[in-house]
Amino acid sequence: MASFSIRAARPEDCPDLLRLIKELAKYEDMEDQVVLTEKELLEDGFGEHPFYHCLVAEVPKDQWSSEAEVTPFVSETCVVGFAMYYFTYDPWIGKLLYLEDFYVMAEYRGLGIGSEILKNLSQVAVKCRCSSMHFLVAEWNEPSIRFYKRRGASDLSTEEGWRLFKIDKEYLLKMAAEE
Repeated sequence: MASFSIRAARPEDCPDLLRLIKELAKYEDMEDQVVLTEKELLEDGFGEHPFYHCLVAEVPKDQWSSEAEVTPFVSETCVVGFAMYYFTYDPWIGKLLYLEDFYVMAEYRGLGIGSEILKNLSQVAVKCRCSSMHFLVAEWNEPSIRFYKRRGASDLSTEEGWRLFKIDKEYLLKMAAEE
C-alpha cells in the first residue's frame, strides 16, 4: 500500500494544482473549459484575501506510478490529489464548507487517499462550526456518487428538487451595465 500525506496547499503547489484541474476536466470531457492560469491560482488562493482553500495529497517520489503524468519534481514528493473548497453562508442553517473540486489521479485511487481527504475536509468543517458540506457531482459520475453516498451524503436534486443555475460573465457584464 502506498504511503501518502494530506496537507494544506502551498503557493509552490500551483503548477500541480493546475495539472490536476486539467486532468479532472479531461475526465469530465470539459478540457476546453479550463482557462485558469497558475498566476490566477496563486493570486486567488494565496493572497491577502484568498478566494479558495485547498488540501493536497502527496506520495513519496519512490511510489510514483510510471503511468502518471506528473510535473517534474523539485521535491521528494508528488501531488496526486486535491480538494479545493471555500466557505459560504446559508441564511437558514449558517456556515457551509463548499467543496468546489475534488480529484485523485486514477493511478492512486483505491488506496484510501480520497477518504482521507474527505476526512480532513470534515475536520475543517467541524472546526469552523459549519452546518454541512455541499458539492456538485455530475449525474453520469456513478463512482463518485457512490463514494459520497457511502459517507452519508444526500442527493438534494432528488430529495429536495433543487436545480443549479449559472449566469456567465457575458450576462453579468450586460446586467451590471444596465441603467
